[in-house]
Amino acid sequence: MTVSDLKALIRAKSLTEGVPEDRDILCGYVCDLLSWVMAHGEEGMAWVTVQTHLNVIAVAALAEMACVVLPEDITMEQDVLDKANTEELCVLSSPLTAYEICGILSAQGIPAHG
Repeated sequence: MTVSDLKALIRAKSLTEGVPEDRDILCGYVCDLLSWVMAHGEEGMAWVTVQTHLNVIAVAALAEMACVVLPEDITMEQDVLDKANTEELCVLSSPLTAYEICGILSAQGIPAHG
């Protein structure tokens, strides 16, 4: 599954226009504690979080995640999105809950981290 595929499945919009959506999603994760995500983040991960500050982008970029997914139509400040664009990290915003998004990832055969 690619980021573009996930975007369609969860009815998301990209908050980082122009960032390629062809990265493969290898695993999924939902967590809002950044130190925990830093310890468990993986390359190719779709990370579902309600956090929207600059450190989210730093953690996701460091782990080379496929994308960050914000549930419930959450958005980010423009300066944070500018950093995501610089890092070529796709940030999606979905009307679905984190629970629903993770259910869709699981139903599509995307494993949890590790």
